[in-house]
Amino acid sequence: MPQKLYLGVTDSKWCHYLAALQPDEVNFWKPGGGSFRALPEAGLFLFKLKKPHDAIAGGGFFLRFTRLPVTLAWNAFGEKNGAATLPDFVPALQGNRPGLHPADQIGCCILAAPFFFPREQWIPTPADFSPNIMTGKRYDTNTATAQKILAAVRERLAHLGETDELLDERCDPERPLRQIRGRVGQGGFRALVTDAYGRRCTISGERTLPVLEAAHIRDYAKSGPNRIENGLLLRSDIHKLFDAGYVTVTPEHRIEVSQRIREEFENGRDYYRFQGRELRARPKHLSEQPDPGYLQWHNENRYRG
Repeated sequence: MPQKLYLGVTDSKWCHYLAALQPDEVNFWKPGGGSFRALPEAGLFLFKLKKPHDAIAGGGFFLRFTRLPVTLAWNAFGEKNGAATLPDFVPALQGNRPGLHPADQIGCCILAAPFFFPREQWIPTPADFSPNIMTGKRYDTNTATAQKILAAVRERLAHLGETDELLDERCDPERPLRQIRGRVGQGGFRALVTDAYGRRCTISGERTLPVLEAAHIRDYAKSGPNRIENGLLLRSDIHKLFDAGYVTVTPEHRIEVSQRIREEFENGRDYYRFQGRELRARPKHLSEQPDPGYLQWHNENRYRG
């Protein structure tokens, strides 16, 4: 059972759009950027609608908070931002932050396994949630108010599938973490890999964020998961070469550049300078570093050495 839950204030238009979409993840954005420390990973994040609705209409499970330029947040999450197009997304942000430019950064609360209740099952906002609260409020789950909210959420989730197991107080405390990490979508994967590598291309060291991309080591289409250890942050041109098999990384984290670049394109000087070098940037946490098994798969199944 989560130790804390959070009621994040949002508008009905955002919630209705996503309820119709039924996405595997959502970006609960904060136009002002800022920070978010109210929940641990896998904490329960609920959607509290503004007046006149003033009710809890759904929620999700907190994965990570990051800050991204508007255009990159759109590229990562698309409609999972709660808008149909980028031209629709920008005005929604500007309604809360006038003058915002698409290159400006916004805060992104990445939520996995989102769920949405039918209107007739919306949960009334608790009496202690002040009308003056503009962003949200955290509750410790040992309080009577939180217990009442959790009971109502469990009752509704029972009709929506397996997601309610993430709130099972009898389960292994690590189980929700494992399940949430296994439900990361493509947008979450891109954001998590970008942050894990310190926003630097692991091969070139490039820091210009708009040209950096999260690459799967083992292809997603070949059962490669959306997990940080199956990802590398690469400059866009190196990403293309990596996917095409002209560049790889050994299980020892050494860079290999195929001779086929020279043979097929009579060029490649900019890439051969990386040959044999160690990776320039790696995640700080050992569990997030590129997995040797996935790297071996790429060496054997993609690399054209």
